[in-house]
Amino acid sequence: MSSPRVNVIHSARLVSGGDVVPEAWVRFEGDRIAARGVGDDWRAGLDPVGGDRQETTVTDAAGRWLAPGFIDLHCHGGGGASADHGEDAIRTVLATHRAHGTTRTVLSLVTAGLDELESRLAAIARVAASDPLLLGSHLEGPFLDHEFRGAHDPALLRVADAASVDRLLEAAAGTLRQITIAPEHDGAAEAIARFVDEGVAVAVGHTGADFATALGAFEAGASILTHAFNGMRGIHHRAPGPVVAAMHADHVTLEVIGDGVHVHPDVVRLAFAGAAGRVALVTDAMAATGSADGRYVLGSLEVDVVDGVARLADGGAIAGSTLTQDAALRRAVIDSGVELADAITALTDTPAAAIGRAHDLGRLDVGFAADAVLLDDELEITAVWGAGERLS
Repeated sequence: MSSPRVNVIHSARLVSGGDVVPEAWVRFEGDRIAARGVGDDWRAGLDPVGGDRQETTVTDAAGRWLAPGFIDLHCHGGGGASADHGEDAIRTVLATHRAHGTTRTVLSLVTAGLDELESRLAAIARVAASDPLLLGSHLEGPFLDHEFRGAHDPALLRVADAASVDRLLEAAAGTLRQITIAPEHDGAAEAIARFVDEGVAVAVGHTGADFATALGAFEAGASILTHAFNGMRGIHHRAPGPVVAAMHADHVTLEVIGDGVHVHPDVVRLAFAGAAGRVALVTDAMAATGSADGRYVLGSLEVDVVDGVARLADGGAIAGSTLTQDAALRRAVIDSGVELADAITALTDTPAAAIGRAHDLGRLDVGFAADAVLLDDELEITAVWGAGERLS
């Protein structure tokens, strides 16, 4: 049996787990991290004693930043394609975001009829079966509130009845990672319990819930707030709403779309302060990401993208973003003043933990997945590795 492929990246400023380590190195063997250290001792493992000589690629980071690969919990599209449109489109979406440092992705589906959602969940499951970098699916609907629906077709919203829940779980075949639910509606409590029992992270979102209702959902097992501040009631000093409920419940991850459009940079900083270590920077990216302005379709609704901002053609509601995670990192650090280590955590550790993968994703530690991003001083991507393979 041949030895696993080896990648060594050395002389890096390593940012992982909230720490910054200068002159660091990591060694990938196959799809896992086999060793890490500092200084020149990375050379010692290049020529193993006995057995086949390992095929080794050495990368001199030359003092650049080395971070774990980014993890996006909420991504609809990119490269002109949407996750709703089949396996070829899914691969286009993934390739677009991998070039920007996203090594693991949860693909999001907008509200549709149950037949369509079953087909789309099954397509994601098929791709995930052969691509470990695709973590699975996120159902952003159809169990949402009408008033706070955002870019979801109102004709297709529905209550969370048991039969619908069963159909969606079966279609996903164990690959459903997250589902967004408005907890104030009939059937929501039972649905939250069922999804949690099946190991699906339940998110509160697109909801008219007040503080008490949102907090009740979190106490019942919901553990994510879908794109905090968007698709929900805002913070009022006498009616704090779902965002403050999520900050109060210390097991809850707050998704934030840091594109400068969805959330003001100062409010992004507020989220990091109010939920330290629990913010996940997501893209909520739609098909126009990495592509041109123009007219697109999100689910069943037409979207106009002008100057990179996506809005429904009918009504003008924000309809996802054209954000990539490297851009989210730069905005968090430069525009919002978030410390680099904290912003990296929001792209790595925190999303990994939100879907139960804190044990093997989101850190550059021995035994973890060999996913990494190399960035220059301007936080621009210079190289990407996923599962030990060079992606960009």
